[in-house]
Amino acid sequence: MSTLTLFRPTASLDALKRRAALYRLLRAFFDERDFIEVSTPTLSRDVVVDRFVESIPVKLDRCWQERDDFSTTRFSSPELAKERETTFYLQTSPEFAMKRLVASGMSAIYQLAPAYRRGDRGQLHNVEFTMLEWYRQGDDYETGRAFLAELVETVAERFFAGANLPRPEQLTKVVQLPFGDVFFDKTGFDPHSCSCDQLREYADANKIPYPDAYATTDNPATKDDWIDLIFSEKVQPTLGFDSATILFDYPASQSQLAKVGSGVDPQTGRTRDVSRRFELFVDGIELANGYDELLDAAVLRERIAETSEERRRDGSPELPKESRLLAAMDAGLPDCAGCALGVDRFLCVLLATTKIDDVIAFPTELA
Repeated sequence: MSTLTLFRPTASLDALKRRAALYRLLRAFFDERDFIEVSTPTLSRDVVVDRFVESIPVKLDRCWQERDDFSTTRFSSPELAKERETTFYLQTSPEFAMKRLVASGMSAIYQLAPAYRRGDRGQLHNVEFTMLEWYRQGDDYETGRAFLAELVETVAERFFAGANLPRPEQLTKVVQLPFGDVFFDKTGFDPHSCSCDQLREYADANKIPYPDAYATTDNPATKDDWIDLIFSEKVQPTLGFDSATILFDYPASQSQLAKVGSGVDPQTGRTRDVSRRFELFVDGIELANGYDELLDAAVLRERIAETSEERRRDGSPELPKESRLLAAMDAGLPDCAGCALGVDRFLCVLLATTKIDDVIAFPTELA
């Protein structure tokens, strides 16, 4: 690229105008339903509970007086606590702070915010991206999924009407399907009951590449690793071409910050534990991830410990064992459902492109 053009955006000016129109439509959708738009810190001492999501640390000189010993209780050793005393993180999601607002009494909130993930750069990834996230007290698993479907259908209809363009067929209706049923239909395996050996044999038979580390004995791939790999290669690329698709009832081991509940095995009719989590896919692209939100702080502490151990084996930085969210959950987080939608990816789908650079002004290389 010529140095004379380095100042120009990668997205067309028309795409940037469409982006502004999408922001207006999203805000109108939530305003019509009496949600309050909030703003929470993008720089925080909290990090999400995820084995593979990496926050960007930021070192700040200490310039205030701590009111408690919070910083020294977050990590497993005094040395690590001291090292991280001045470490903050650019947030990968406003989730923790928004749940603190719900625990403080706000009943229906949303936020359009920048989010950051270290190392995420590709055709549909940028280190900095835009996230739409919302929470509403009283919403349950079914209500949360229905609300996401309503948002997609309503905003897509208004977006194309405003542009005087026909709405693509896959954005006229959202269908909902159990994760296990779709995985079984595409692979012949029930992800809730199959074994690691079965999944590995499937990957080998279908020539799905995987890291050498997956086959090691000291830190082998978990069942969730195999499910995620096969899903990304054989299932996700087929989703959402006829209709936008919400998958729900994920394996219970993939709960993150969702409740675990009972689902029905379609093969046997018996109940089984499932994660009360849902995701939206259009044109093979994951757009949104939502939960019937976990309320039990003790369960979250267990999940943090388990995820931290997995990260230790992976050689990733340790997760803080305490957070302001845990304090909020100890005080009482009310029943609610929440969801996060990738705005850049949603705009990609609306503009029929699979390149995030087509919908953002300045990707990481030009930032």
